[in-house]
Amino acid sequence: MSNKLIPQGWRDTLARLQPLVGVLDGPFMSMFLGVAALSCLILYSAGNDFEGRFFGHIRNLGLAILIMWTVAHISPSQWQKIAVPLFIFALLLLVAVAIAGDVSKGARRWLNLGVTRIQPSELMKIAMPLMLAWLVHKYEGLRTARHWLLAILLLIVPTGLILAQPDLGTAILVFAAGFFVLFFAGVPWKLVFIALGIGLFGVVTLIFFGDAACADGVSWPGLRDYQRQRVCTLMDPMRDPLGKGFHIIQSVIAVGSGGLFGKGWMQGTQTHLEFIPERTTDFIFAAYSEEFGLLGNLFLVSLYCGLILRGLWIAIGAPTLFSRLLAGAISLTIFNYAFVNMGMVTGILPVVGVPLPWMSYGGTAMVTLGFGAGILMSIARTRSQTVQGFVLQRQ
Repeated sequence: MSNKLIPQGWRDTLARLQPLVGVLDGPFMSMFLGVAALSCLILYSAGNDFEGRFFGHIRNLGLAILIMWTVAHISPSQWQKIAVPLFIFALLLLVAVAIAGDVSKGARRWLNLGVTRIQPSELMKIAMPLMLAWLVHKYEGLRTARHWLLAILLLIVPTGLILAQPDLGTAILVFAAGFFVLFFAGVPWKLVFIALGIGLFGVVTLIFFGDAACADGVSWPGLRDYQRQRVCTLMDPMRDPLGKGFHIIQSVIAVGSGGLFGKGWMQGTQTHLEFIPERTTDFIFAAYSEEFGLLGNLFLVSLYCGLILRGLWIAIGAPTLFSRLLAGAISLTIFNYAFVNMGMVTGILPVVGVPLPWMSYGGTAMVTLGFGAGILMSIARTRSQTVQGFVLQRQ
């Protein structure tokens, strides 16, 4: 549209807003707002019986956007400078949780500061990729066995502290965020294939010996009993259809009953008859699938794919190794959130309590993901400035 067709007053307003919104990456924000709009639709429907939940979700989305905007103003070079102190601070908080954290529902995950409680494991989701990206950048790649050993130690220690709380879902996300940095830094494919082989061997073993492994009184090394039960329930939800298997069974019924076009907005029977547990948080995708069907799911998945691909595009064009590794890790972290959530809701992964990015109700995940998206936009802004400077030099 020609500028002549836009009234002068509007053009002046847009010119004043440009410095404020110019730090936000346009394509990323367009897809983010698409996910946010869908989340508001389904939260209004699924959370209709929860007073204040819909407006609370809008508040959380607004907070996520504010955090994105604020973080986007901080240059990647500044993040590089605070990577080490932030990681040390987050690690000390995890140690404090292990020593004197509040116990809630059998888990020690919170640290009471007097005026409020915080969950330090959430901070580690950001601190972990920052720290490992700083390490790789400092040594210009992990060139020696000592460098790799240090990187693995930095990855394992916080993950172990979070597993001990216990919080398997968060431990997976923190470990994955760090692993993505190491993967982009050049983890040998041989090690990747060995890890995949071990995982495949474990799955095959469970398929053949699942009944014996899931028998009462059998313990699995490294896992608590409730975690073992989640894996066993995934293999056969009908072992306890009214107890441990109820979540998965009802979720799969809701997803399947949506069909191609869905039952329609506000028309989900599994949702409104309260068969779907945690329908506004971890299992929001089941409620969405029931009301919007396969076509709605494909649209939502396409938005997430767009967000991830845009993030990887930003990573490819980032001006420094630190920025490239960090942007790539954050992009794949968004993928990890979405994949794990959709996988557990559809019954192909165990239930681990991972929210669907910017869809599930909850302020903690909104803040963490908004923080990560803000770093992505900071890197995108730096990339754009670098390209513009190169063009000006050529001219």
